[in-house]
Amino acid sequence: MSDIAENRNRPVRRRAILHGAAAGFAGLVARRARAAERVLHLGYQRYGTLIILKHSGLLERALAPAGYTVAWSEFVAGPQLLQAVAAGVIDAGETGDAPPVFAQSMWGKRLLYIGHGAPAPHGEAILVRKASSIRSVADLKSQRLAFNHGSNVHYLALAALARTGLRIPDIHVVNLAPAAARAAFDTGRLDAWAIWDPYLAAAQATGDTRILTDATGLTANRQFLLASPEATLASGDALRILLAAQKQVEDWAAQHKDELIAALATDTGLAPDIIRTAVQRLPLGMFAITPDIITEQQKIADTLNAAGLLPSPLQIKDAVWTG
Repeated sequence: MSDIAENRNRPVRRRAILHGAAAGFAGLVARRARAAERVLHLGYQRYGTLIILKHSGLLERALAPAGYTVAWSEFVAGPQLLQAVAAGVIDAGETGDAPPVFAQSMWGKRLLYIGHGAPAPHGEAILVRKASSIRSVADLKSQRLAFNHGSNVHYLALAALARTGLRIPDIHVVNLAPAAARAAFDTGRLDAWAIWDPYLAAAQATGDTRILTDATGLTANRQFLLASPEATLASGDALRILLAAQKQVEDWAAQHKDELIAALATDTGLAPDIIRTAVQRLPLGMFAITPDIITEQQKIADTLNAAGLLPSPLQIKDAVWTG
């Protein structure tokens, strides 16, 4: 390159360097601004203690003195929510019992258990239509059973089949999210449907369904609170406040029952009586993870692995927050 050409390019290079430096500085300022905001990003579903906590306002009031605000994001099911936690899109969220196991098998070090709820065995079930010839879980052999892959009812289906000597390959599995499964179930394209509240309560309210089995004697169907490792490091104080606030949800819900049911009915588009049924089946509160809960979850992990649904064995204790 000639000296003249070199000299002509120098202003362009200087501008490029200055532009890059300015962009880098702007990005640094933006990151510092986000850190200064101290926002706790939480994921919730239409069932669980978190959606009730959201309506109560308890968490916002508890976090305000620590300088935090809360950003809420709704998810259709646990697998999608935990993918968002693992990707760093949200800091923490609540799911059923099986999604964390599937998620740990895929994103091992990206998720940590930080709390658990009480058992809710009546909050999930396998349904058939009332006139169906299917009278027991054993009759599901070679039939079309729908559930959301990786969800709590995936494990319910596995456990229910195992109790009768059947395995997942003995049935025709249809992987559908709740809304699509409801449409297929109502139009007769499915023989059975494994689903959780409030969708379970909504299906029962039609009067044209029958429960083959709920989770009683099969699994506790607990809710779990999980967070990203980054959130436990950067916002561990907020997560501890979150756990404390969730312990107050039961009293708040008892004192604001009609208000809560009306709010959830608006959120979901479901009738208040359906919401009332689902809420009655949901034990509230969230508690720290204990050795007994780790053992309970390990049984689910071992069962899923034995069924060939995990890529390798895993240890639940490796994914528990000790902060």
